[in-house]
Amino acid sequence: MNEEELLQLYGLEPDEVNREAIRQLLHQEMENRNLEDNEVLKLLCIMLFCIGNVEDTELIWQAKQKNQDTGSYIDVQLLCGAGYERTLFYLENMDGGQAHEELLYLKQCEPYDFVDFSKVHWVSDYKRYYGV
Repeated sequence: MNEEELLQLYGLEPDEVNREAIRQLLHQEMENRNLEDNEVLKLLCIMLFCIGNVEDTELIWQAKQKNQDTGSYIDVQLLCGAGYERTLFYLENMDGGQAHEELLYLKQCEPYDFVDFSKVHWVSDYKRYYGV
């Protein structure tokens, strides 16, 4: 499935009922070793960001950590669809190295990437980018 098909199927701001299907597609995309680019991977992360479920921060983090390209390509702000403070609180209360690593990364990025952070602003920018 390409970006255009995904946007037609779910829209840039999908309903919560589509969350699990989008998560499954993201898992499949992360496992795909034949990717020519990371456009679909990024779009699926944007969709989860728009849904705003705090638990999805871990899956988006895994996508961001897939390789060096995805690390740069997937915006750090996409980790915080539930809001920056809420995401930090969630990660602070999680066990495991991945949550701790993500938490440290977010705190390191805060002074640069989360000054005046606004989900509405980011969604608006993505709408312009995708022409929706």
